[in-house]
Amino acid sequence: MIRDAYYEESAASEKAVKEAKLYTACNVVSIVFFVIAAIQFFFAFLNISAAIAEFRLPADDPNAIDGIQLGYGIVSWVLMTLAPFAVGLFLYFFKRRFNQSYDYVFVEDEFRVARVYNGKKRKYLKTMKCDQILKIGKCENDSFERTIAGLSKKQIVFLTPNKVPAKNKNFYYLLYSSSIEKTVNIIEVRTEMIDYLVRAAGRNKWEPR
Repeated sequence: MIRDAYYEESAASEKAVKEAKLYTACNVVSIVFFVIAAIQFFFAFLNISAAIAEFRLPADDPNAIDGIQLGYGIVSWVLMTLAPFAVGLFLYFFKRRFNQSYDYVFVEDEFRVARVYNGKKRKYLKTMKCDQILKIGKCENDSFERTIAGLSKKQIVFLTPNKVPAKNKNFYYLLYSSSIEKTVNIIEVRTEMIDYLVRAAGRNKWEPR
């Protein structure tokens, strides 16, 4: 095992510049819709309050409204408020599909992975203990096809934003066994990271072909 060792690197999207603009655009538009929803809510509150006040007028008052009219008015204003809010909420979460990157950290015999949104917001994904890694190899090797044979799609976890590895990097797979299930984790790293992982997991875990 390797004690007190530390190494980190990241896998950034090959379309980071373009996707950063899309991320910002979705974020700005979502804020606009949230503002519209807030304005709609303010007017809805005023109109619903006025409608309820009229509903409470004596029945013989010509300006009074009946229950059906009141219900229709309330539903209409609620929908007018929820529609822009729903669009804003959708765009707020949809933007996370753009400009994702992954941070990999090897420290004290553990491999830690986090997803980063637009270079700012970080979400921890998982920690893999090296002694529970069963296989390590390149995704271009035949051993990868043998490893994923019989696994379900949810057991193959892509921890990279790219379909083609960046310069000086390769796609590697880590067959990991947890207390729940086995997963094949696809990462995009340099050989330096693999050296740490192989030494920590054991030379016999490396699949050369």
